[in-house]
Amino acid sequence: MKSYPLLDVRITTPTLELRGATDNLLDELADAVRAGKTHADPAPYDDPMSFYETDPDLRVAKWLRAIWRGRGKVGPEAWRLYFVVVVDGHPVGMQDLIGIDFPTFGTVTSFSWLADDQRGRGLGHEMRAAILHLAFDGLGSKEASSDAFVDNHGSNAISRGLGYEPNGSDWATRQDEPALLNRWRLTRDNWEQGRRDDIQLHNIEACHAGLPLL
Repeated sequence: MKSYPLLDVRITTPTLELRGATDNLLDELADAVRAGKTHADPAPYDDPMSFYETDPDLRVAKWLRAIWRGRGKVGPEAWRLYFVVVVDGHPVGMQDLIGIDFPTFGTVTSFSWLADDQRGRGLGHEMRAAILHLAFDGLGSKEASSDAFVDNHGSNAISRGLGYEPNGSDWATRQDEPALLNRWRLTRDNWEQGRRDDIQLHNIEACHAGLPLL
């Protein structure tokens, strides 16, 4: 997309690709959202979350509006990059990268979801590894964080496997009920120890031109 080059940023690994979340890709992915393939038990998302909407069409509308709002915020105080996870040419989920006061702290966090019929194949680990490569190698991040409810065993295992260290706990609500979160922290030094050479960044210059970085 010539007028918004951040959407042309891509990250590729041997098994998947993260593509900038264009409206065309989101439209393809909307079928999974409408069908409820974002759901899991126990629920992995804190409040507020459009995926908790019970009406399928309204769920898609709220999800899209949230992405459009977030896509338009690109400032030093906050930015968010939205990527669609593509496997064998088909969109199967999303992987986001978020910076808060990035020029000051150089830290990022991530958010992701994967369609329920794609789980258990190692894709969650691979898409997180891909977004971390963008964060550290592409954007010069100093540190990455993640959090997950204590009963979200998959997300916690991914963080542990990628070299994150436990960083305390916190409370959040999900569907209006309190739930405990594990917090995780990955330093640049720890990421470097497991750095991969089979992840490729494409059109990364758009990030340097369009994002307030260090």
